Amino acid sequence: MRALSLPLRALCAARRLLAAVILGVFAANASAELVVVVSSRSQLEAINADQVAAIFLGYASRFPDGTQAVAIDQQLGAPQRDSFYRTLTGKTPALLKAHWSKMVFTGRGQPPREANGDAGVRRMVAEDPALIGYIERNALDASVRAVLVLP
Repeated sequence: MRALSLPLRALCAARRLLAAVILGVFAANASAELVVVVSSRSQLEAINADQVAAIFLGYASRFPDGTQAVAIDQQLGAPQRDSFYRTLTGKTPALLKAHWSKMVFTGRGQPPREANGDAGVRRMVAEDPALIGYIERNALDASVRAVLVLP
């Protein structure tokens, strides 16, 4: 009986750890709704998901009204970034890396600049009406305007 107690305790500990990880993943995925934002000084009122995807994937450099559009990404590895691209384009981080490798190699584009977190994206976008980015909905303030809410 004593020989079984150590493996049994280890198994129970492993199950508790697995349960905590699973709950953490679900909480992280359910915690934040993302919004696509532009400067509050921008004339853009709304944009559809296909237009946003085209801008962020380097296929378009203009907003629907013809003004310049420059995408700002969250940092590589940020959960917001992974969620944004998975929701909007269906691309995983690996597929996104492959996409940009091809775009750069063929001379058709460069990946968006990166900002540090929601606050960094919000600050950069607020300062320039040509910029477009994405942040968690709870990070909105008067300096930026949501033009698309992602499911």
